[in-house]
Formats: sequence, structure tokens, C-alpha cells
Amino acid sequence: MTFTRKDLIFSIITGFITGAIAYGIFKYLQTPEFGDWSYAWLVLIIPILWIIGVNLGYFLGRWFGFFNQFGKFAAIGFTNASVDFGLLYLFVAYFGVVAGIWYPVVKAVSFIVATLHSYIWNKYWVFGAGDSGRSGGEFLKFISVSVMALIVNVAVATSVVNWAHPILNIQPTGWAGFGAIIGSAVALIFSFTGFRLAVFAKD
Repeated sequence: MTFTRKDLIFSIITGFITGAIAYGIFKYLQTPEFGDWSYAWLVLIIPILWIIGVNLGYFLGRWFGFFNQFGKFAAIGFTNASVDFGLLYLFVAYFGVVAGIWYPVVKAVSFIVATLHSYIWNKYWVFGAGDSGRSGGEFLKFISVSVMALIVNVAVATSVVNWAHPILNIQPTGWAGFGAIIGSAVALIFSFTGFRLAVFAKD
């Protein structure tokens, strides 16, 4: 497989979405910039990274076929996370919901919207299943795999944080983040495998 015009357009669109949302979040949180480097550059840099990532996937796909889809899947994964976080911080900014009974409500809304976003991009771009004709059952399978991936994410992260001894003198706060990274990595592989084999599998 080769990098197509569709890949270029979709890489730019999803990269722009990710960059714009990331810029908005950093701006809202008043995150210190690195010297004179503005976070606004993310709007241009991330689409380029997405193009490189998808091309790298195709390059590795010469030897391992699943990489043809995995490069695009990773890009959508990061874009999906940005949609989730972006919508959450939008609620925080406009409604001031940072805790309490309404927090799980707004978090659920951001997760649902991000899941719908993920489904559309995975269906029509990553796995090319737009003409499958089985959207109803397909979407339920997608939700099931997504929920299982969430459980795997939390379980792995919790196991690392609670039962693995920190390495390289990493402090507890840093180790909590490290556990989250490991959980996300395992969940990424789990969800990609589930989507590829169970949700968007070609007949």
C-alpha cells in the first residue's frame, strides 16, 4: 500500500484538529511556553507529524502488513484523545465543572463524543469499512471493544502503579504517569487488534 491523496487530506484534517485543540488547552491552562516557541505552532507541526507517521506505517507495512493500518490508527488515537480532553476542558471553562456530581456527567459526554468521532474515522479511513452495510452491529462491537480497552487500560495502569516497584528513582507522581503511559500503550494494541479482527474485519 502507498500513501494516497486521501491519506494526505485526512492526515492534515486530523492533525489540524489535534493541534488546534492542544493549543486551546495549553492556552486555557496557561502552560508556560518553551522560550519564544508558541504552542500555536502545534497547528502546523502536528499535521506534518501525522503525515510522517502514516507514511512510516506504510513503510513498515512492507514487512508487517498490519502497520499499513496501524500508522493511521495511532494518528486517530491521539486525535480522539484530544477531542475527549478538549470537550472536557470546554465544559470546565464554560460551566466551571471541575469536581462533584456533575463531573462524571460532563466526562461521560466528552467520552461519548470522542468515541463517536473515533468510530467514524476508524471506519472510513483506518479500516476502510465504509461500505460494509452492517453499521448497527458494527457500532455495538466497536463500543464493546472500546469499553474492554478502557478496562485493560485502567487495570494495567493500576497494576504498574500499585504492584511494580518504581525504577530509575522515579518519584510517586512520575510513576503514576508512567503507569498511565503503559496502560495506554497496552490498551492501544488491544483496541487495534479488536477493531481489526472483530469490528472492521473484511468478509
